[in-house]
Amino acid sequence: MNLPFLALLPLSILAGTMALLMICLSLRRSHALTFYLTLAGLVASLGALLVVGPLGGERVGMLFIFDSLGFFYSALMLAGGLAVVILSYEYLEGRPGDVEEYYILLLGALLGALVLVASCHFASLFLGLEVLSISLYPLIAYRRTAPAHTEAGLKYLVLSGVSSAFLLFGMALIYGLGGTMDFSLMGQHMTGLKSGEPMALAGMVFLLVGIGFKIGLVPFHMWTPDVYEGSPAPVAAFIATISKGSMIGLLLRYFAGVNLSDHPRLFLVFAIMAIASMFVGNLLALFQNNIKRLLAYSSIAHFGYVLVAFLAAGPLKVAAVTYYLAAYMATTLGAFGVVAFLSGKEQDADAMEAYEGLGRCRPWLGGMLAFMFLSLAGMPLTAGFIGKIYVVAAGIDASLSGLVIILIVNSAIGLFYYLRVISVLYRQMGPEASSSVPAGKKASAVMIVLFALVFWWGIYPASLISLVRTIGVGH
Repeated sequence: MNLPFLALLPLSILAGTMALLMICLSLRRSHALTFYLTLAGLVASLGALLVVGPLGGERVGMLFIFDSLGFFYSALMLAGGLAVVILSYEYLEGRPGDVEEYYILLLGALLGALVLVASCHFASLFLGLEVLSISLYPLIAYRRTAPAHTEAGLKYLVLSGVSSAFLLFGMALIYGLGGTMDFSLMGQHMTGLKSGEPMALAGMVFLLVGIGFKIGLVPFHMWTPDVYEGSPAPVAAFIATISKGSMIGLLLRYFAGVNLSDHPRLFLVFAIMAIASMFVGNLLALFQNNIKRLLAYSSIAHFGYVLVAFLAAGPLKVAAVTYYLAAYMATTLGAFGVVAFLSGKEQDADAMEAYEGLGRCRPWLGGMLAFMFLSLAGMPLTAGFIGKIYVVAAGIDASLSGLVIILIVNSAIGLFYYLRVISVLYRQMGPEASSSVPAGKKASAVMIVLFALVFWWGIYPASLISLVRTIGVGH
């Protein structure tokens, strides 16, 4: 095999695992067997990535590039996928109906995310995006007996289809302008954008509509709370972390080497989206009595914070975005893990009443959720605190003082609703929280690992910072 094509091995293993699962399901249905085969495929894919990672920097044909950015983001997506799969097993165990196809769809969505972070061409971008989206449609509506799940799946299907059409039309305009679909040859498009050429402006607007929808940025955020609320808890965790994180990796690659401050119109659009996402996400989260919807609005605000680092032009840009994203993923997976733990067979534990007194009757679960919310709030001794410090440092280094001040104000607003949830956890015990919910050993192990990562990155961030800095240098 040609050496550069070895970089495709992690993707090939995921695709092969999907095919193996389909063959096994045609012979015998077994939730445990399907789970362990999925787990083995993910571990093998992650192991292959670690083996071929040192060979990075290679382009594979015209469509993919496996550099330090692609390597790290692929590892991040696979690690997040492992956590989601294990949480899903405990969540799905004992539920009525067939659950085995769920894992095939989850692997398909993860494969699409890995294609996105390795894309360097519009064709691979669209391929990865569609593989990801098509897998998410049935995952969101997987519990089809619940009307809320079906409604969420249909909403995501319709709105995602519209955003993909915008994205495709933007690609067509950019190709018509520059005659290329390769990310590294977009100089002519950027030149046209700077000079105000209508086709360049229109192409970029359509691209931003598609990307903004997938990340859930304002004003393309309307689907986020409804889809989070209607999705099974592990699927909502996947959307909040892996799906959105892969789009951030794509955004970094597409604008690699581009100083956004040299393109005032584009800079202004991103700045407006960042400010609107921070304010809308945090202010609407204040009024939520549903944990999933609260986490949805919180995610909108957090990706507004990420855009502040993305707008920075300097050596800290890629490192700040990546560190914040890694901290956010670990924290959000931990928060949704608690939701999955408490969810019953009939419905998810998303009402605020379900968490009354949780910190008293089940101290480790209540403490875990409280710690994750403190990290989302950016409190010291958590990874979220270091992530925000990193983003602020990148903003100050790039002289984005206005955006940094807005970020700090919004962090203070966010503190109110995070502390509100924590106060509920330690109220007098409620009937929902007092009920005994079995804690699976596999999911418990994942939660402990996530807690350890969020805490370790909060007290000793150098281990992660050294990794993300190499990405910034290599990028």
